[in-house]
Amino acid sequence: MKTQVAIIGGGPSGLLLSQLLNKAGIATVILERSSRTHVLSRIRAGVLESGSVGMLQEAGVGDRMQREGIPHDGCYLTDDNLMVRINFRELTGKQVMVYGQTEVTTDLYNAQDAMGTSILHDVSDVVIEGADSSTPYVEFTRDGARQRLDCAYVAGCDGFHGVSRTTIPAEKRRAFERVYPFGWLGVLSKTPPASHELIYANSKNGFALASMRNENLSRYYVQVPLSDKVEEWSDDRFWAKLKDCLPAEVAQTMTTGPSIEKSIAPLRSFVSEPLRWGRLFLVGDAAHIVPPTGAKGLNLAVSDVFYLYQALIAALTKGDTTQIDAYSERALARIWKAMRFSWQMTTMLHQFEGEDSFAAQMRKATLAHLADSETARRELAENYVGLPY
Repeated sequence: MKTQVAIIGGGPSGLLLSQLLNKAGIATVILERSSRTHVLSRIRAGVLESGSVGMLQEAGVGDRMQREGIPHDGCYLTDDNLMVRINFRELTGKQVMVYGQTEVTTDLYNAQDAMGTSILHDVSDVVIEGADSSTPYVEFTRDGARQRLDCAYVAGCDGFHGVSRTTIPAEKRRAFERVYPFGWLGVLSKTPPASHELIYANSKNGFALASMRNENLSRYYVQVPLSDKVEEWSDDRFWAKLKDCLPAEVAQTMTTGPSIEKSIAPLRSFVSEPLRWGRLFLVGDAAHIVPPTGAKGLNLAVSDVFYLYQALIAALTKGDTTQIDAYSERALARIWKAMRFSWQMTTMLHQFEGEDSFAAQMRKATLAHLADSETARRELAENYVGLPY
């Protein structure tokens, strides 16, 4: 098999990159280790930056998002019963879109199928060879047979546990990591959202997030120790904890119901540098992980795609490798700014085990400053809606 760009990973970043390259006349083949059903079953992020919305529209997959997505002009940060609204539109002129990652992935699959893109699922034992040469190729097993895919470039969109990052020799890469000593217990329920906008709640009882997927599907989270197990959390226990963390006026009016999905996700910050080795490029979770506190995971993957797809088009259609050479540096500059914001939000909203009374007062002072300072609210809003590419 031959193609111009081999894409490892059939999640949203790999699909979006392929879609944009295909629209420019560049051939791709996508290799995905899971089934399509499994990929579409993943419950992930639901907040899209304004730049991500624009990228999906540019890729020709924004119609359903515009019909069914929920534009948000702001969000709330709370400290017990103090609620501070961050007005995105007023402060930045922009908004975000609530539209689940599963929906984004579905739209991309449909668009790729319409284009006839080769998407190979259930592949295993993927090996990237010759990435540091002018003739890279990928070997993999599918349907019990070993196969080879020759290409000009390889895009590693295969997530934190994929093969792409570790293909770069250990002596050529450097990792930066912060592991947080808690996780998020998330619940999905067929209930109206507690608020028409997201609520990031800090309280004496811990952190909580009230979010949504649509007007009748809510997504809620509470902070839990990493030692907790999902089985230990009945629905009744979860709703009681959530209400203890939210402001009273929200807790008293929210609708609860049976959970349809429940899971615990650990929090970490991770960056691997560089994002390029020869003709191999890292994209999305293959290169970086952010805590979900700032809603940056999927959005950072989209910004990586922004830099890479333009670079590949220039290289493959014009022989201009200037942007290829600059990809890692350009993408990392934005990644680290998003890392800072996610770290700041995580620190501002969560209780840390063993912390002293000073830490809690600092969280209160930070929110009080946001309540009083338009400049502080604008800085947060600019980061939340997404820094420019």
